[in-house]
Amino acid sequence: MGKLNGKVALITGGGTGIGAEFAKRFVEEGAKVVITGRRKELLEEVVAGLPAGSALAVSGDVSKLEDAQAMVDATVKFGGKIDILVNNAAVDPAATAVDITPEQWHKVLDINLTGPLFMMKSAIPYMIKNGGGSIINISSLAGVRCIPAMPAYTASKAGLIGLSQAIALDYGRNNIRCNVICPGAVATEMLRHAMTGFGKAIGTDADGALAVLTKFLPIARAAASDEMNGAAVFLASDESSYMTGSVMTLDGGACIVDPNGAACASAGANWGE
Repeated sequence: MGKLNGKVALITGGGTGIGAEFAKRFVEEGAKVVITGRRKELLEEVVAGLPAGSALAVSGDVSKLEDAQAMVDATVKFGGKIDILVNNAAVDPAATAVDITPEQWHKVLDINLTGPLFMMKSAIPYMIKNGGGSIINISSLAGVRCIPAMPAYTASKAGLIGLSQAIALDYGRNNIRCNVICPGAVATEMLRHAMTGFGKAIGTDADGALAVLTKFLPIARAAASDEMNGAAVFLASDESSYMTGSVMTLDGGACIVDPNGAACASAGANWGE
């Protein structure tokens, strides 16, 4: 018996990276899974690698309320209910506050913040009818610490934490829990793409850029996508039945790194010497 045996989950952004790994692990734990995203071919590749009848691909755009509702309706039709919602879909274009266009700003907030709202708005009535559920919102280290030249992404991920806690407060009495995972540097397609410019600036590739980015962390490397799975399964399962409104950072210890200490380490010295 898996930890998610008999449960039905919907995972947005399930065609690549963390979302695809969530889908695989949830199925292993006994859940039926619907994965969504804008690129149908990637979703179908993930489903094709899972046991027949365990997963379904549904294309759509989370920033459109009608698509969000259709994704949730398809999940209930596929599994008979919805127990788990994972809001993972996101975009992360870089631009400073001066450089960002209104269109870029709105796109990031529409997908990263309004999208989760639309998904929860669509799923919560079904969860109430079913007696409860677990919502897992994927924020970011950027939600608790700023990332340079990414004000829209930072604002959207910080906003998602606040939105999640509001949902936890409003729907706890309906046995609906809402928690947040804040990944740090995870070696996904999205992060590798984001590292391209940084890598060129320091004369290396995306892997070299990730190595530089993470060298001062207590766990001095980027995470693999599947290293987020354990936390997601825990939050999706009944093992976290008394946990809501919580924010889990899976960042290799980035939150405890002090820039002064990093400066000392880069010089090969210890604090106070």
